[in-house]
Amino acid sequence: MSNHLAAAQITVEGLVKRFGSFVAVDQVNFRIERGEIMGFLGPNGAGKSTIIRILCGLLRPSAGRVLVAGIDVAADPDRVRRHIGYMSQKFSLYRDLSVAENLKFFGGIYQVPRNEMPERMRFAIDMAGLNGREKDLVSTLAGGWQQRLALGCAVLHRPPILFLDEPTSGVEPTSRRRFWDLIHTLAADGVSVLVSTHYMDEAEYCHRAALINQGRIIAIGSPDELKRTALGGELLLIEGHNLGAMLDALNKAPGVLDCAVFGNALHVLVSDTVKSLAELPALLKKRGLGPSRLERIHPSLEDVFVQLIANDMTQRRRMS
Repeated sequence: MSNHLAAAQITVEGLVKRFGSFVAVDQVNFRIERGEIMGFLGPNGAGKSTIIRILCGLLRPSAGRVLVAGIDVAADPDRVRRHIGYMSQKFSLYRDLSVAENLKFFGGIYQVPRNEMPERMRFAIDMAGLNGREKDLVSTLAGGWQQRLALGCAVLHRPPILFLDEPTSGVEPTSRRRFWDLIHTLAADGVSVLVSTHYMDEAEYCHRAALINQGRIIAIGSPDELKRTALGGELLLIEGHNLGAMLDALNKAPGVLDCAVFGNALHVLVSDTVKSLAELPALLKKRGLGPSRLERIHPSLEDVFVQLIANDMTQRRRMS
């Protein structure tokens, strides 16, 4: 991150959120700098949306300290909301209004000065690629266009901080990539972005990613850092005709730390690649499971995520 972008816009320390006896967010800590894109990754129910709603001032934290744009969220949530843009999982647009009417409505909600509205609307329409379609009803737009228009509405008031809660859910890959181009353009202008997603490929577009499971951050770092340090071993890809039997055999093999099915292959985490490459083919052939392909591969974020979730669940079982 460049030095001129090195001022923290969001600080979260010891954040806890309880709903009765259920702990939805458990001792979460992180910072987001100016112009940084932070990704939240995790399964449904992990706590991603709850954290974002607390940061937006929509939920009150049960414990901990949360500063957004230097403002204590618990003490002054209304003031926080003037400094942020928010885009929820479901499009917040009014489908029976036109593109221009939606922009005017949200401009009024965000109290954009009337003399600045034409310029802000032009910016949003250009960003969404909707020139010439200002009078079209939102209901007639494809999902990708609606998504970019919703982002334009969320930044009409030029907020320094942007929260996006699974904004690309259900959108085709090409439109998702264009959406991320817009996010990077905003970040380059100094906007801090927190985006939750369950698409592992989208985490690659973030400066840093936090992996969340059952209300806790179990790992945080750049995509490269997570792939380099989180697994605790090296990864092999193995293909064969009977994945179930191979999985059973490999889980009991010396030097194998973990083994999981990925598509039509196995991803096998080993402590010593050279030794495993030499010994595992013989072990499988002895059982009539000769592999058709075995090679070392670079881990993906999905590999990291699966391994870290498994480790976290194992640790929780031991503590319970």
